[in-house]
Amino acid sequence: MEGLTKEILVTIPVTETHKRYLEEQASSGEYHCSIRYKAGKEVEAEDVKRANVIIGNVRPELLHYASGLELFQLNSAGADSYTGPGILPEGAVLANAKGAYGLAVSEHMLALTFSLIRRLPEYGKRQASHQWSPAGNIISVEGSVVLVLGLGDIGGDYARKMKALGAYVIGIRRTEKEKLEYLDEQYTMEQLDEVLGRADIVAMVLPGGDATNHVIDERRLDLMKEGAYLINVGRGSAIDPDALYQALTEGHLGGCGLDVTEPEPLPEDSPLWDLDHVIITPHVAGNFFLVETFERIVRIAGENLNAWANKKPLKNVVNLKAGY
Repeated sequence: MEGLTKEILVTIPVTETHKRYLEEQASSGEYHCSIRYKAGKEVEAEDVKRANVIIGNVRPELLHYASGLELFQLNSAGADSYTGPGILPEGAVLANAKGAYGLAVSEHMLALTFSLIRRLPEYGKRQASHQWSPAGNIISVEGSVVLVLGLGDIGGDYARKMKALGAYVIGIRRTEKEKLEYLDEQYTMEQLDEVLGRADIVAMVLPGGDATNHVIDERRLDLMKEGAYLINVGRGSAIDPDALYQALTEGHLGGCGLDVTEPEPLPEDSPLWDLDHVIITPHVAGNFFLVETFERIVRIAGENLNAWANKKPLKNVVNLKAGY
């Protein structure tokens, strides 16, 4: 059995119950596994050198030392920090935590949506200045046209919720596939320009990468309906920040909700901070703030650990060329 000894490094903040679960999954196959636990921020090159499996995100530059790595299981849904040439050792499989974040992030999107269309940021500032006055007209989700860019776990969950609330939901997927049952219409990214101007609310859940960089630029912001609302919880790089600021200050957009920005953190001197009809949250829609999110991450990691130990197909394997 000595030749079948494997080392596993876990960098997420697991409980004793989680540890027992992961250890059970690791020992379900033919390997004798040694599991070490260390916080991701504290992981150094020496920690990854002998690791055959890493569970939890680590600094990308450390992977250069992980020559024996077989499985790198992320605790994030986004994987773009690890998909560049030469980041992963040859033969290593990268898997993400798709399926863990849909609940938390879609509810954050709902919070941003209702806050914007009900003009709550403006009322918050009126409250701070002890001002009792209306901010103006609002729109309803019911009967509105909602365009969702990105229909994975998160975007799909948001689209389903908006449909249940009475919205007319249009979805944009990267490739042409069978229309999802909770969508009224479905298109590909190549058809985005054709439908962008119809939406009252545009919600973005796109991954990072060259294909989505500034996909919403000055030209496409101009295509959006006057008074429309824009929400982004995917990657900040998907929106041109200068063009966004211009569209907001000129009154073309009704408002914007950002959980992601370009760059991150958003600089203190960014003019976006001071706009009345903008909500900015510091990339917290997912994270581990909802307990269920972390439980799902651990379950996904355990299922893949079991599959790895038993030489079965892994779930959530990332396509390194596509970046997701």
